[in-house]
Amino acid sequence: MSVEAVKNYFKEKNIDANIKVFEDTSTVEKAAKALNVTEGEIVKSLLLKVKEKYIMVLMAGDKRISNRKFKNIFACKPKMPEPEEVMEITGHPVGGVCPFALRNPIDIYLDISLKEYGTVYPAAGEFNAAVKLSVQELEELTLGKWIDISQ
Repeated sequence: MSVEAVKNYFKEKNIDANIKVFEDTSTVEKAAKALNVTEGEIVKSLLLKVKEKYIMVLMAGDKRISNRKFKNIFACKPKMPEPEEVMEITGHPVGGVCPFALRNPIDIYLDISLKEYGTVYPAAGEFNAAVKLSVQELEELTLGKWIDISQ
């Protein structure tokens, strides 16, 4: 189970992460409602194929990728992999994709939209699990690079 891998990930890093499990937090709207927070506080974790490589972009849940900004940074359009491919690459199902306990090394990018919040809620490996982290903790855990690609 993917959420167990995420729990072990935090345990190995000596972080007392409070992973919450709900009925269904598979969409930004459902997660925000379950956690009683704004949609912006939910972290979208997007696995994207850039040329022949995968990257993960983390952004505020109420934002979308600007194709123009993305192309300016990565010199190509992002491609969304199929759900089976997402599971194969990350080890997490669609709706539970997160930057923790990844099956394969993936470069992580943090969109500046997350800087609007002190606390955010990324998924925790399953469609019904989330973890509360400060934006600073998210940055430190992912070693993510800050970029501006949201609209």
